[in-house]
Amino acid sequence: MILSMTGFGRSEGVFEGKKITVDIKSLNSKSFDLNIKMPLRYKEKEFELRKVLNDNILRGKVDCYINLEALDDSGDVSVNHELVKAYMDDLKKIAADGPDFEYLKMAIRMPDAISTRPDELNENEWIFLSGLMKEALAKFDSFRKTEGNNLHEELKRNIHNIENYLSQVTPYESIRLETIKEKYRSTLNEFDNIDETRFYQEMAYFTEKLDISEEKVRLAQHLKYYNEVMKNEEFNGKKLGFISQEIGREINTLGSKANHAEIQKLVVMMKDDLEKIKEQTLNVL
Repeated sequence: MILSMTGFGRSEGVFEGKKITVDIKSLNSKSFDLNIKMPLRYKEKEFELRKVLNDNILRGKVDCYINLEALDDSGDVSVNHELVKAYMDDLKKIAADGPDFEYLKMAIRMPDAISTRPDELNENEWIFLSGLMKEALAKFDSFRKTEGNNLHEELKRNIHNIENYLSQVTPYESIRLETIKEKYRSTLNEFDNIDETRFYQEMAYFTEKLDISEEKVRLAQHLKYYNEVMKNEEFNGKKLGFISQEIGREINTLGSKANHAEIQKLVVMMKDDLEKIKEQTLNVL
């Protein structure tokens, strides 16, 4: 089963006059890379939130945003009047020509000019936030499954294309070897006193070097294995990446030994589908 590393989940709810929103989104990454932003009110729980996200998401470049919005005049937000006035006085000393309103706009952006009420996070609010986090993760997971199903279909289609191109190689093999043999027979007839035994020994050696039967077998096995891992194993992105590298090696060897224009065309089309597979595999968890 395939899961995509691309995901998105959102949950929101109201607790004691405060609207809390949790957003989780991710893109592909080689490891777990988390960026989390939250109000200072929840900072004491950051380690626990990080652990929950790590345990559930496993891998990807993840952004988690927790937003807190007061819905009533509960006094959660306060303006430090004395500090704002001090900021304005200092700004006027630096540039005395500006209007007071401009100084005010700058002053309220300064540290601690506006602050939230420093009351402690209570257990009920933490339980409520944990529930929102679980809900957002459930939606996030559902998103990844949907994207994973789409990835699965695309990867199956590209693997099937390579299998189809590989089957088209066979008819050209006997033609290719006969063409090479005929070319060397013609060359033999142009010379006198040629050691035919030695000539045919060299021909056998050269024909063996051009033989692609092993590459075909190994490539077919890798393609089959890719499908099996994609279907039967969880969190298989890295393993699929390794298999796609092996598929690439066999296709490259097939191309270098082909010595036939039509087979080379098929190899080029295989490489095109393989590049799509590699790109898509990067997004598999």
